[in-house]
Amino acid sequence: MKKIASVPLLTLLILIGSLGTVRETCARQRSKPLATLIETDSTEELLARLRNMPNIEVGKGITFRPKNDRFELTMRFRMQNLLALSFDDDFSLTETDARVKRLRLRFDGFVYSPKIVYSIQLGFTGYDAEVLPNGNVNIVRDAIIYYVPSPKWNIGFGQTKIKANRARINSSSALQFVDRSIVNSEFNLDRDFGFFGEYNLDRPQGFDLAFKGSVTLGEGRNWGSSPGGGLAYTGRLELYPLGHFSAKGDVIEGDFAGEERPRMLVAGAYAFNHKASRLSGQRGAIMPDGQTRNIGSYFVDFIFKYRGFAFYTDFMGRTCPDPHFGSASSDFVYTGCGLNVQTSYLFNKKWEIALRNSTLFPEKKIQPLTAYRRHNQSTLGITRYIIGHSLKVQADCSYNCYDRVAVPAGKGPGNGWEFRFQVELGL
Repeated sequence: MKKIASVPLLTLLILIGSLGTVRETCARQRSKPLATLIETDSTEELLARLRNMPNIEVGKGITFRPKNDRFELTMRFRMQNLLALSFDDDFSLTETDARVKRLRLRFDGFVYSPKIVYSIQLGFTGYDAEVLPNGNVNIVRDAIIYYVPSPKWNIGFGQTKIKANRARINSSSALQFVDRSIVNSEFNLDRDFGFFGEYNLDRPQGFDLAFKGSVTLGEGRNWGSSPGGGLAYTGRLELYPLGHFSAKGDVIEGDFAGEERPRMLVAGAYAFNHKASRLSGQRGAIMPDGQTRNIGSYFVDFIFKYRGFAFYTDFMGRTCPDPHFGSASSDFVYTGCGLNVQTSYLFNKKWEIALRNSTLFPEKKIQPLTAYRRHNQSTLGITRYIIGHSLKVQADCSYNCYDRVAVPAGKGPGNGWEFRFQVELGL
């Protein structure tokens, strides 16, 4: 006989919410309480209903698993509410930004077989759903189906993130600052449509490695056709010299797992975008007069975590043989490199203090157009985690400093401060 102790408490409460069936049963057997009914249910009808109830867990969404085991759906949502204030060097307020920065809905699961996996993500704010330069709407962030024959490898077709640099692979819901660095903002590849594949050596202990690659359209998400363009080719190699991180620590910022042994990731990636038609490859405005350029992007990442301490560094850059479009055009391909370094310490999995320094180094031949030789941003961040990264309050303070080239008065960027406050909630 089944024991009532085996029924999850949360699921039992959900069942009690629909008392119609239970009342009818109790009307027939008035002397028997609900617990006795479940214990003596010879047809196991009530237990079957319990097992088919959705599983709800903060941070892991709402999961539905029908009886036939040929379908699974997990629904999640998250929002980020932001307030940002910008000041010049004299502490005069120059800009106020208050908005819902991200509001996303996500669906994951499998169809027919656990080997056929899908992932869908939609974004509903202006930040997520801005209109593309070709006029297409950008609401779809991810829409991809994977074939996963084993934990060692998989192949996918559709639209998702290009696996190039660590900061971009990390979800924006798993950051220890209000947002990613200026280095990532300039050089990341974002998303694209095409074929994606991964191979993992998948060793349970000790040294491990993984390779991730893709062949994509090269114009970014929701672009559609690209008559004059080529394709983009990306490959990333990840090495785990001391073994894998606990609890997906390589894609979640901060040491939430409290690694009892040192853990380390060393990774590198390269992407070649043949005949790109946008200024940043998969992102940016359309190049003038229908021109295209070959764009190369390179990335090197390092992660170290141990007992609440975390250290990250990212080095990345972009190359293009001819980043200019003639003297009559102010458009250019941003070539050069950037370095990001950040470190943090997590106290009792509740409070975290983090420091970050990010620097952009534009190539000399585009400096007259960027109006600076170097852009440095230093950031101090404090986060209060209530339910991990699923419910948290964040605040950070940044100082932007530019080594400017000679430009007309009032032109080009200026030094200044930025204060940001953000609340994140995700299910």
